[in-house]
Amino acid sequence: MMSEHNLLGSRLKAKAAELGFVACGVARADATPRAGERLHQWLAQGMHGDMLWMAERAGQRESPAALWPAVRSVIALGMSYAPAADPLALAEEGSIGRISVYAQGGDYHDVVKRALKALARWLMAEAPGTDLKVFVDTAPVMEKPLAEAAGLGWQGKHTNIVSRDAGSWLFLGAIYTTLDLDPDVGGRNSCGSCDACQRACPTDAFPAPYRLDARRCISYLTIEHAGPIPQEFRTGIGNRIYGCDDCLAVCPWNKFATAAAANRAFLPRAELAAPALADLLALSDADFRAVFAGSPIKRIGRDRMVRNCLIAAGNSGVPALVDPVARLLGDPAPVVRGAAVWALARLDVDRALREKTGQMLLEADAGVVEEWAAVIL
Repeated sequence: MMSEHNLLGSRLKAKAAELGFVACGVARADATPRAGERLHQWLAQGMHGDMLWMAERAGQRESPAALWPAVRSVIALGMSYAPAADPLALAEEGSIGRISVYAQGGDYHDVVKRALKALARWLMAEAPGTDLKVFVDTAPVMEKPLAEAAGLGWQGKHTNIVSRDAGSWLFLGAIYTTLDLDPDVGGRNSCGSCDACQRACPTDAFPAPYRLDARRCISYLTIEHAGPIPQEFRTGIGNRIYGCDDCLAVCPWNKFATAAAANRAFLPRAELAAPALADLLALSDADFRAVFAGSPIKRIGRDRMVRNCLIAAGNSGVPALVDPVARLLGDPAPVVRGAAVWALARLDVDRALREKTGQMLLEADAGVVEEWAAVIL
């Protein structure tokens, strides 16, 4: 005979599916005892780069109980954003900027959290007196180890969750609860000898399987990193202007993922599926906020996005981008001016040299001066 908690767990998963989740599983709150140790090792090696919040709240992140001592069970949930088109198809389109699949539609923070809150309300009605908390990405929660412990999949060699049904295209959320729910069987690693994700990385961000050095990762560099993008990574970025899908897109398990399972809120907006670099380079702050309203891209701000687009323009080899790039040599933001110098030198070094002397006399930012000093025949 099915126990009361087993019965509740079965109904919970049915409700989760009704709300748009393609994966739902339960783990005990103490199911990831080594996650904290691995986190602290990663932080000690500085692989988190500028993401200081990772270190500042590491103590709370290392286990569910460290964040909330009352937690007994963790409900891990996954929502699909599997793309219909090949994410790598625009790799050679120099005049086009590539935006990571997850950011081409609605903001996953809002979509997933809305569904999590609906599931939480249902659970509180079904189990009166229970207490719970919902989390999507921004809280100090180690969603990926917990998702693996709850049976949603396993952490692949690219460090993201891989699902047998949804491939690498899952947004994760978690509900911490005081309920003692029956746990699911944890995910079993099925990467085998495959190293496709490791080989696909354009900037060698994986020092070893299952280990990511964020400082070399294009997603980190284009989203989290606020300053100039280091010279050594600029050509590897290609035409990626927000995030990178390469390690996810080549995963063989994606053959089981279908776009039909993806939440419709994540369908790509036409203006974000293949944006023209020339248009993005012309964005004012107000334009940026209007174009990216309702998108997770909005949080990086206009200057960081234009910086990214300048790196892509410099890699493009497209002569038509010379004038849009040159117009940004006088931009108010140093991070934009510096990237414009590099991009112009790549596209038209003669024009960059003609601009060099006059611009250096006017330039007050040391970093931008260094960019100009590097412009030589």
